[in-house]
Amino acid sequence: MPEPSERRVVITGLGAVSPVGIGVDVFTSAIREGRNGTAEIRSFDTTGFPSRRAGEVNDFEPSEILSVLRPDEWGRSALLAAAAARLAVRDSELDPAVLSGARSGSIIGTTSGESRVVQDLAEQWVVDGLKNLDPALVRQAPASQIANAVNSELGLTGDAQTIPTACSASNYALGYAYDMVRSGEADFMLAGGADAVNRLTHAGFYALGAMAEDLPRPFDANRSGILTGEGGAALLLEPLDHALARGAKIYAEVLGYAANCDAEHMVHPDAVSIAECIRAAHRKAGVAPEQIDYICAHGTGTPTNDATEVQAVREVFGDRMPPISSIKSMLGHTMGAASGFGAIACCMALQEGFLPPTANVQQVDPALGEGVDCVPGQGRAAKVEIVQNHGFAFGGNNVITILGRLA
Repeated sequence: MPEPSERRVVITGLGAVSPVGIGVDVFTSAIREGRNGTAEIRSFDTTGFPSRRAGEVNDFEPSEILSVLRPDEWGRSALLAAAAARLAVRDSELDPAVLSGARSGSIIGTTSGESRVVQDLAEQWVVDGLKNLDPALVRQAPASQIANAVNSELGLTGDAQTIPTACSASNYALGYAYDMVRSGEADFMLAGGADAVNRLTHAGFYALGAMAEDLPRPFDANRSGILTGEGGAALLLEPLDHALARGAKIYAEVLGYAANCDAEHMVHPDAVSIAECIRAAHRKAGVAPEQIDYICAHGTGTPTNDATEVQAVREVFGDRMPPISSIKSMLGHTMGAASGFGAIACCMALQEGFLPPTANVQQVDPALGEGVDCVPGQGRAAKVEIVQNHGFAFGGNNVITILGRLA
């Protein structure tokens, strides 16, 4: 395959293993309907927690999707990532032999790595001592195993990078993969994220006072916080010329991205830094604010995040704010997979011409100011040409990706 210095890069395959369904078609249908994917937690004992809900993938059977990996040899996060990647390749209709025979790899984001494995090891350590840890679990524990699982499942010999930048990690992964394909360093890349619901993350957000009382309600006047979630999100990137030559379905073109880190506060987002990131993403993508038709918000549903995010958007867009919604209202906060699911929702918005909704909204918070269209309730038909996907994380890690419908 030729290696020009700047290739146009498109997304041709989508894989979703999510709390609202498995597979891109099921995922998209649920998002459009504003379906709630959160429920009582099944994966661990919630005794003692006032909030006992999360967005779990309860119907996930890895062996029904995976062709190579043995599920008992990998942690849940790795299996979620590998399954999403396998689904993305199937969706792309790219010959798996072509993929594995080319310069191909994976960049997968995460927050907690193999959190469930580490939880099990910690319990063994307390009960039986360090010398009696299960060697099989020890082998599963490194976060690097998440991307390794993708490469192993698909037979890829290129980069296998796990990016642990928490809730912005999938956007980092998408940008990194885009750079590799655009520059000719790789022919194909899988990008996305994976995390599993676990006691530690649930307890951490509860301790921060950031846990929702019942449902996540981003942008709502009575929003109270997040619910944790889990899942695997994967997108297949390839050069435009190759995609056209093989007659691939093209969901979106990656127009550009930007990342920054303000480190202003450990947990509070910074509006000035986010606005700078948005402007940088627009410059990199070669677009103006008035060209953005939709923003897939970070939208956690905490009072601070939503107010800060809207403030940052106003700094860039002024009075002409595009519709801005949060799919976390349906999935819960899927941590390292969050902006990966956001990218998938953006691709489908471009493909099918709709605005993803913010579910559970009863009254848009008037303190956010006028003109906030969070697409409450259900999806809405719309002409969508260029979209903006947000990913923010603790420590001030901000990443904005810009996707466009192929002209």
